[in-house]
Amino acid sequence: MSSDARKQLLGPDDVDAMQQRIIDPRDGIEDELYGTSLRPKNFDEYVGQRTVVENLRISIDAAVARNETLEHVLLYGPPGLGKTTLANLIAKTTGRALRPTSGPTLEKPKDLVGILTSLEDGDILFIDEMHRLGRVVEEFLYPAMEDFQIDFVVDRGAYAKTIKLPLKRFTLVGATTRAGMLSAPLRDRFGIIHHLDYYDVPDLEHIVLRSASVLSVPIDDAGAHAIASRSRGTPRIANRLLRRVRDYAEVRADGGITAHVAHDALLREGVDERGLDRLDRAFLRTIIDQYQGGPAGIAAIAATLTEDAETLEDVVEPFLLKSGFVIRTAAGRKATPEAYRHLGLIAPPTAERFL
Repeated sequence: MSSDARKQLLGPDDVDAMQQRIIDPRDGIEDELYGTSLRPKNFDEYVGQRTVVENLRISIDAAVARNETLEHVLLYGPPGLGKTTLANLIAKTTGRALRPTSGPTLEKPKDLVGILTSLEDGDILFIDEMHRLGRVVEEFLYPAMEDFQIDFVVDRGAYAKTIKLPLKRFTLVGATTRAGMLSAPLRDRFGIIHHLDYYDVPDLEHIVLRSASVLSVPIDDAGAHAIASRSRGTPRIANRLLRRVRDYAEVRADGGITAHVAHDALLREGVDERGLDRLDRAFLRTIIDQYQGGPAGIAAIAATLTEDAETLEDVVEPFLLKSGFVIRTAAGRKATPEAYRHLGLIAPPTAERFL
């Protein structure tokens, strides 16, 4: 597809905006800067994921009462739902130190040795993006998680021998957006496994109101609802939208956030009332305009949009599937009648079969 044709499909300002998506649930530099101040300080302040939080508190209280180290914890679910926040709260509640790292940074076993040997009894080792651990590093973790020791191989050939180095008992908290990519031996070594799901609008309203209070931003309930309903069920996106609306309110309004101010601010950012942005709408228009409503393979859609197929699968498609705009079939992706209605188009009779 030519550059001009692509701009016509996406809209005049959409191509550049796709590189900076305000509703991208993945962590960004701005989120890191604001994340610490907006995170809840304890489990009582944590909003949503009630079953997960309740079960975690029971596990922690039981381990503390027995003076034992908490079992290894695996948290999985879409990005931006609070896995890192829960790891921080586990450390604070147990009164232990948190040692954060991530799968991509642990390229070789030696990268783990310094971290593991520096852990004290009960410390929390948090590994984000655990599905991106290399196989060699993953296998190096097995004895550390199960027997609290690591195996060193010294010398080579006929003189090679294994030295076992004991470790202090620690808790590994792993976070991943792709639990299916974890090997069965690794998953089996976690005693506590919890899935985090998307938030509902009332919980997101609570989060927006709390964050606005922390940021000292005047906001009414209608303004919080307008932001929450566009946040795609994700607290990270809700906080990001709040910051953008705050900027608009301070420059173009009286500083306070109302439903009208939030609507105008987010419309300028390309986020509509259902939380879809330009890339989401371009994804739907590609299926409808280029492939007659589908089915279309993700590789074909990615090629048309000149986007990475993995990005579309991980970041764009999940919300569209959850919201009923797209369905997956054996032959590829199809746009639903809801997608046609949202874009102001008339669905062909064949689309009604997928209601």
